[in-house]
Order: sequence, then structure tokens, then C-alpha cells
Amino acid sequence: MPVVYFFRHGETDFNVVHRLQGRYETGINAKGRQQAAVCAGLLRDLFARDGRGAAEFCYVSSPLRRARQTMELVRADLGLDRDGYDVDDRLAEISYGAWEGLTLAEVGAREPAMLEQRDRDKWDFAPPGGESYRDVAVRVGEWYAAVARDTVVAAHGGVARVLMADLGIVPQDEAPYTDVRHGVVYVFADGAMSCYA
Repeated sequence: MPVVYFFRHGETDFNVVHRLQGRYETGINAKGRQQAAVCAGLLRDLFARDGRGAAEFCYVSSPLRRARQTMELVRADLGLDRDGYDVDDRLAEISYGAWEGLTLAEVGAREPAMLEQRDRDKWDFAPPGGESYRDVAVRVGEWYAAVARDTVVAAHGGVARVLMADLGIVPQDEAPYTDVRHGVVYVFADGAMSCYA
């Protein structure tokens, strides 16, 4: 299977205050732009280590603005055309439906029983009008099965978590709680994952 070089989008103001972003269109902030530069440097080092050039890889992003902004900054830092990447809807973040834009404290104040239900089974729970991690795993699994060559990906924490679960790196019941950091490159290869920071 091809190697996937994965980075989460740079930080947004929603991340800072712990608001559920999902499909909400937010842009990266100044720290997020710095994190994109860090990811570009990490990729440059990884490519050099393996004797490869940045132009040898496929590049694909989630359609959401924060991921696309991060991808464009990374590509520019690598000396590539900012816009020379593909977009795949299957890499969009998990949808939080009616909960998007809220903090978990706000959700708990409005719908405490639903938040308790989520805590009991985060993998299969879907907020009103949203998705479960299991739902996301289906579309991300379809994307991964179609990857034909080594690929650099800009996407989201939820996408990384289901990829970890699909590949057996993290159990499904633990995957939704796995921390996926900004400014880090995760390399998925041969059924294993390495993290570079």
C-alpha cells in the first residue's frame, strides 16, 4: 500500500476555545500558519531522508477552508504550485450537525442526556444531523482504498482517528479519544504509523 504523509490543518480560533468545528468554515490563525511551515519543514526532511523530491508525490486536501489553506502554505514552502493539489470530499471533518459552533459545555447545558450518550459510545454516536466516527470511517476507508501512490494529505483530527482505527493502529473504542496534534506529520506505512514533530 502507498505511504500516506498526513498533517492536520493549522490551528483555528475555534480550536483555541474548543468549539466543535466539523463542517463549519473556519480559517487558520497566525499560529496555524506557523504550524503549516513546521509541517513543510518536516516533509522536506522526510523526503530528503528518503532521497525523493516534493514533486514526486500526490497531494490531496479536505475541501474545508482550514485544510486547504494549510495545504497551500505547505506546498508553497516546498517550492510547489500552491494550487496544484486535489480535493476529496471524503476527507472532510466529521460533521457535528446541530452541535457545530458550540463547545461541549454548551452542548451539555442544552442536551445533557445526549452528551452522556456520546460519552458512553463515542465511535457510534452521531449528534442531531451529524455523523458518527463509524460513518466517517466508511468514507475515509473508501478514499484510502483508492490511494494509488504515495500521497501527502491535509485533513482533520477525525479523519486521522478513523484512519488509525481502520489500519488497526488504535482500537475503535479508543480512536475517538486519540490526540491528533497540529504542526505534526503522521506517516502511515506498512500498517503502522510514525509521528514526526
